[in-house]
Amino acid sequence: MSSQLVITSPDKESTVVVDQGELISYSKDGEELIHQKGDRGWRNADTEMFPIIGPTEANDFIVNTPRGGAIQDQHGLLRELSYRVSNQTVDSLDFEKKYVKNTTVKNSKYPEKSPKESLSWPYSFEFRKKFRLSDDALTILFEIKGEPGMPFMLGYHPAFKLSGQHTEIFESGSKQISLQDILDVGSIAFPALNTDELSLIKKEGYHIKITTKGFNNFMLWTEVPNMVCIEPITAYPYTGEKALGENLFRKCSDMDVFEVLIKPYR
Repeated sequence: MSSQLVITSPDKESTVVVDQGELISYSKDGEELIHQKGDRGWRNADTEMFPIIGPTEANDFIVNTPRGGAIQDQHGLLRELSYRVSNQTVDSLDFEKKYVKNTTVKNSKYPEKSPKESLSWPYSFEFRKKFRLSDDALTILFEIKGEPGMPFMLGYHPAFKLSGQHTEIFESGSKQISLQDILDVGSIAFPALNTDELSLIKKEGYHIKITTKGFNNFMLWTEVPNMVCIEPITAYPYTGEKALGENLFRKCSDMDVFEVLIKPYR
């Protein structure tokens, strides 16, 4: 039985396909905008980074919290949990994950890519991901219901198709970023900070404007010219410090809401 769910815009010109919470397709007028799993570059199409962003290996995979050290692999344990569908309509989909504090979670990177077999976090939380498709754009909402005061970082990690010809540019305010700029930075990702909007400009097909609420930063990553990850983030983690500093974390206020709007345009 297929786990793929499809939603359609009111004008029937846009279609979104989601597989177990992962955005695997967003097409408009027949043009696919999302990097396809199996193509060069990355094995996924999107994911979330929570409750931390960035690598933890340099600190022996330990993240410091007010409740002590927590074992976390790169980008956190949320991706190791399974989404549950909580609501579906013709043009919307809602998913959620729940975590109970100190529950051990199997690390899918073990043993090939990590020495840590299991991960845990000393706080309980609920994480909701909601898709809303209109004629003009796809809105993705993230709702975090955590214990008040829980420290967290949040990043959204979608991948977009590129031509493979190195012709795309990225605009953030008055600043332009080339694909080569992103390739040159490598694994630490290119920072575009203190902004809520970033555009992917193409020679052919739809351009894409990404507008966010609550994040205020982006980082861009790719190692190939046929795709790029444009990632809204609450903080840029690659500061050169061994441990993720306290200043990179926010604190839960019972319910925290973040928004990403993906708008194709000519």
